Amino acid sequence: MDRLDAMRAFVTVVNEGSFIRAADRLNLSAQLVSKYVARLEQRLGVRLLNRTTRRLHLTEAGVRYHERARQVLDDIDELESQLDELHDQARGLLRISAPVSFAIRHLAPLISDFQQAHPAVGIDLQLNDRKVDIVEEGFDIALRIGHLKSSSLIARKIAPVRLVMCASPDYLAREGTPLHPEQLARHRYLHYSYMELDAEQGPGRWLRGKEAAFSSNNGDVLVAAAMAGAGIALQPTFISGQAIREGRLRLVLAEHEPAPMGLYAVFAHRQLMASKVRCFVDFMEGYFGDPPYWDRF
Repeated sequence: MDRLDAMRAFVTVVNEGSFIRAADRLNLSAQLVSKYVARLEQRLGVRLLNRTTRRLHLTEAGVRYHERARQVLDDIDELESQLDELHDQARGLLRISAPVSFAIRHLAPLISDFQQAHPAVGIDLQLNDRKVDIVEEGFDIALRIGHLKSSSLIARKIAPVRLVMCASPDYLAREGTPLHPEQLARHRYLHYSYMELDAEQGPGRWLRGKEAAFSSNNGDVLVAAAMAGAGIALQPTFISGQAIREGRLRLVLAEHEPAPMGLYAVFAHRQLMASKVRCFVDFMEGYFGDPPYWDRF
């Protein structure tokens, strides 16, 4: 049994939460992955995982081994990345976490262009609006939108993200166009569940704490509802910009827009950055234009 193969199988099982998903990730059979883990436990003389019909649970020994094994594998990957950089060739699988709506609307052309420039890099793109733990969940890069707080991670700003209030022409004709944020109190508000409003600036002072007529954790749904006349939405222009440009939505209280946020590429701090990560981050910078193409309306 190859120790590194067994170690990688175990770490992948823990990261993925199941033998089947780990097998898919490693392009192996679930039976072989299970055999690797079983033989690893036999060689170490300890149980690393407790298996139930629904979940896997790390033992105390498993927690300790997983932490050190993951570091060993990271060190090996970094060592190999040094060799990559000797001939300046990005290669390997690049795991990326990205927000759902942004990725669906804007990432496919970028990834296609990147892979044409770097054909030796494979892409595993996972869409999720929650804040993933890129180290624990095995991502190389996470794209995040917002005002980033200080952390041990490295963040590179890729593009500004403009937030606008918008509603359909039919809704505004029926309910009236608010001329001051105080008038938002009598309007139907379409709320994005993950948005944290600053109570000191923009419309946050009047929307913070207001009960939403419709709340969702997906911005595309809220923009579609706004186009259907359901109310006023506060959404980024990378989602709403096309509808505004086409006249299906109109800006509301444009002079009271919140301060712009940012689209950031976030990655773990390592002494040696893998060439695939460096190349992808460098490629993203400036790709969307200045201002970004979705703001041109």
